[in-house]
Amino acid sequence: MLAESAAAGKAPSLPTRIIAVANQKGGVGKTTTAINLATALAAAGEPVLLIDLDPQGNASTGVGIGRNGRSPGSYALLSGQVTPREGARPTTVPNLWLVPADPDLAGAEVELVATERREFRLRDALAPLRSAAMPLAFVLIDCPPSLGLLTLNGLVAADSVLVPLQCEFFALEGITLFLRTVELVKRGLNPALRIEGILLTMFDRRNNLSDLVAADARSFFGAQVYETAIPRNIRLSEAPSHGKPVLLYDARSPGAQAYLRLAEEVLRRERPGVEGPG
Repeated sequence: MLAESAAAGKAPSLPTRIIAVANQKGGVGKTTTAINLATALAAAGEPVLLIDLDPQGNASTGVGIGRNGRSPGSYALLSGQVTPREGARPTTVPNLWLVPADPDLAGAEVELVATERREFRLRDALAPLRSAAMPLAFVLIDCPPSLGLLTLNGLVAADSVLVPLQCEFFALEGITLFLRTVELVKRGLNPALRIEGILLTMFDRRNNLSDLVAADARSFFGAQVYETAIPRNIRLSEAPSHGKPVLLYDARSPGAQAYLRLAEEVLRRERPGVEGPG
């Protein structure tokens, strides 16, 4: 169903791009970004698959997939029980599918330790998505807030990594350590891995600290930092409790509009000349 539905939508002009959304620190807007960027890209007519690789399953909840409807999911994908096509679910968002975090994913870190090619399980599983038979534009992987084997699988499977950076005091120190890990993965396991971009999240213009963190990030990382910053916005916090991306919950909210602008930036970087959803 995934292949046929994607083929009926907008065919991508370039090969499928796989983007890991990752940061070892929790509470930085990682899952919020994965959900709403995927939705905004889908709104631009790009077929998107969102993979929930976090055992907490918040990305699954955020697009309305309840806990009773999550098997088979990303654990089954990692263990080779299903293909991406078999594990994907349609969502209420046109052009957006989800491989949910099934309950068994919580034990995957332990099980993977003794598995052959343990770092490449997700990469191998996603290989069919790069074929012409499955014309997806983007695959977004919501990684856990840790540097364990699940996140490592996400980084090894990805073409690039999008890193949310919370506009708070210790954020820059933490992201520097994470980017060192990305560089190690690039050297040893995935030479093609690159930084998709660094996204400022929870930005509050009323707070001088947000401006300072943003200025320091742009000074240090330069063009890797997206022009768009995601503001603190109550609608972004409320939307998951309704099982909806913020674009469906309140499309006019500052948070929703920010993710539309972010999708435009991603499309400009990945597909020059392609108009965004704004």
